[in-house]
Amino acid sequence: VLSDLNERLVRTYRAVRDDVEAVIEALSECRNDKDFYLRTRARDIDAAGDVAVAAWFIYLNKTGFNGLYRVNKKGQFNVPFGGYKNPMICDADNLRACSEVLQGVKILHTDFRHVEEMTEPGDFVYFDPPYVPLSNTASFTSYTRDGFTLEDQTELRDMARNLKHKRVHVLLSNSSVPVIHELYSEGFEQREVYASRAINSDATKRGKVAEALIW
Repeated sequence: VLSDLNERLVRTYRAVRDDVEAVIEALSECRNDKDFYLRTRARDIDAAGDVAVAAWFIYLNKTGFNGLYRVNKKGQFNVPFGGYKNPMICDADNLRACSEVLQGVKILHTDFRHVEEMTEPGDFVYFDPPYVPLSNTASFTSYTRDGFTLEDQTELRDMARNLKHKRVHVLLSNSSVPVIHELYSEGFEQREVYASRAINSDATKRGKVAEALIW
């Protein structure tokens, strides 16, 4: 079971699972051109079918700045054009491989609050929430139009604790910052790992970033 609160991402997964050849065909018609990008970005894509949503989502990911996904309060995608020389807009082989592994997978549009009712002892659950900002000036709450607050982070911690009491195996990832270490200080194990990150407007600040694995 895969679930995400970003409905466009969920619809993209479903289209790749159910009709990958149509997604490939739609992507093959896309161009690495700023005017084409801006017209595509401005589309009212939510009214379209899943294949169109998938092509829209993947195209903007491949050609937008740093592959960032960000929306405003109205849910409008607002990442600028990346200006890359030759991005791989349509990786057909990879899309077909993704479609193959998604066969038989249930893909839901819901948040973590519905996980407990779907689990049984012995199940494994991985939570990948929007990460807490690394600094007081950093902010990335616009993955969905409603953001993800510290209150949401606390509810997620409580959900993870309930699942552990239910003998469900739980793994979470988040920023390796004091607020997260404190939030999971009781009843959880933590380990700091380093992951490569390319999303930063300052190229000198990209690279390995400390993350927390929690279980």
